[in-house]
Amino acid sequence: AGLPAYEISNHARPAEQSRHNLAYWRYQDYAGIGPGAHGRRGGKATQRHRKPENWLEAVTREGHGVQEQRSLARNEQVVEALLMGLRLADGVDVGALARRFALARDAMIDWKAFRLHHGIGLVWHDRNRIGVTPQGMPLLDALLEALVPGELVAG
Repeated sequence: AGLPAYEISNHARPAEQSRHNLAYWRYQDYAGIGPGAHGRRGGKATQRHRKPENWLEAVTREGHGVQEQRSLARNEQVVEALLMGLRLADGVDVGALARRFALARDAMIDWKAFRLHHGIGLVWHDRNRIGVTPQGMPLLDALLEALVPGELVAG
């Protein structure tokens, strides 16, 4: 419909992007409320009961529908922030993520792989921000596998 892509699968006029979805992709805290919903708050991952009847029973019994809550390791949070943020047309601020998670910039991205993909026009770099070009977006899964260091994923 001629609307610009602001995320790999979402398009909108400037200043009309979904603020709700941007919270996920910018790795901000969000609460999952209804059946099957997931949340990320304060370094914890939550998942609600999937079946509406189980969720409703848990809400009635316990005051909430949370089925699982677990703490996320720092590396897991960094990986999630990169996987979500690189979906955005405006990419991620690697410097801000490094400060947020107290991790060296160089530990967050495989810069050798980044330079290779930058050279063929699949990723871009502007000061502290990195992102995936429109030509790279159809290859996002493969790019993420190449750019996010294996030690970070395994750690």
